[in-house]
Amino acid sequence: MARALLVVVDSLGIGGAADAGRFGDTGADTFGHILQARAPALPNLRALGLHAAHALAHGRAPATDERADPASTWAAMQEHSTGKDTTSGHWEMCGVPVEFDWGYFTAPEHSFPPDLLDALCSRAGLAGVLGNCRASGTEIIERLGREHLASGKPIVYTSADSVLQIAAHEQHFGLERLYATCRIARELVDDYRIARVIARPFAGDAVDGFRRTGNRHDYSVPPTAPTLLDALVAAGHQVLAIGKVSDIFAGQGISRAIPASGLPALLDATEATFADAPDGSLVFVNLVDFDSEYGHRRDVAGYAAALEYFDARLPALLRLAQAGDLVLLTADHGNDPTWPGSDHTRECVPLLAVGGGLRTGAAGLRDGFADLGQTLARHFGLPPLRHGVALPLSS
Repeated sequence: MARALLVVVDSLGIGGAADAGRFGDTGADTFGHILQARAPALPNLRALGLHAAHALAHGRAPATDERADPASTWAAMQEHSTGKDTTSGHWEMCGVPVEFDWGYFTAPEHSFPPDLLDALCSRAGLAGVLGNCRASGTEIIERLGREHLASGKPIVYTSADSVLQIAAHEQHFGLERLYATCRIARELVDDYRIARVIARPFAGDAVDGFRRTGNRHDYSVPPTAPTLLDALVAAGHQVLAIGKVSDIFAGQGISRAIPASGLPALLDATEATFADAPDGSLVFVNLVDFDSEYGHRRDVAGYAAALEYFDARLPALLRLAQAGDLVLLTADHGNDPTWPGSDHTRECVPLLAVGGGLRTGAAGLRDGFADLGQTLARHFGLPPLRHGVALPLSS
């Protein structure tokens, strides 16, 4: 039985979302603005249809230098979910759009309710917390890292996403203690409809600077309905989740979680896993660095360089596909590094495909990320999901 590989280039939006104005993101265009600013050389992504999908999202035909390889299938997808976050994007692409409103901590300062922080401190044995604000994760550890080491208090902060983040020093506070604190926070924020609690461990000191480590862990609310991944496992298929994918789905519908941190390691793990993946399995990876290291940090040059690195590694990954296998590449939201602030942006995302018997060429502007999940459900011979329309097969 054929296999599938799903690669999520975290935050690689392509602009053009019809409802961007509702989020204050009219004009945001992660890929387009990177092209304008840095013009990265991306021959393999262009061949897959990334540039052509970008043109589709903006309602125009691709120019000569944007055309994809005739063997590829490409589309742009408009999100249905109410948010522009990781959880919503991934759940929707697996057939469960988020049709309710997440809870958010909206105040720039004193962001969290006192009762919530009091309960967290009491249950986790904390003398208090630092931060209690909206912030960039890298900025806040530089600002409060020294005080954290002196006081032992963890740094608690949020963003425009439905999230509570806790940063603490791996050695001085302790990694396991940080994880335990986040598990308590996960229980406490359920009443607030918060999608994720994220452990943000860091290392270093005030002299040489603080840096986040690769031991991040997301504590997500479980999906509100069975996803494509649940259907695959129930039907006897394997879902091999690399990086933070297992965390995004709270471990549901995951056969094996394969840890990896950093873009090179994530791609190494993807190649190794896909090379050995059994028949009928789905290999699913999220390349989080594009979002966490470059989008949120508004690092245009870094984002462009990471795209070039990924592009250079694509041929080796694609060569691992066997006859009948389906390879899909997409994103979960935008994070325009030229945009004000440091938060996600509401954009269309690309859907690029090779193999699986799909009809090649343009597959249009898709009405929902769930078209991806429906395409995979058909590929694996599963009953149709509740949401989505599969990409057309070749005649």
